[in-house]
Amino acid sequence: MEEVEVGRFGKLYKLKRFWKECIRVLRVTKKPDKVEFKTIVKVSALGILIIGLIGFLMHLLKVMFIG
Repeated sequence: MEEVEVGRFGKLYKLKRFWKECIRVLRVTKKPDKVEFKTIVKVSALGILIIGLIGFLMHLLKVMFIG
């Protein structure tokens, strides 16, 4: 059987490091204001529309040329 990892690369150490990183990220983040939120929504919607349009055009070309 394998021995339990100890020291710097132990599972408990990795878990603690992950938890500290999560806490650090949560402290840095902030809730977006109205303008920032609307901008994020607009950009996301535009991206979804562009990807959908590309997929639709690919499907249309397939139907036209392959049958």
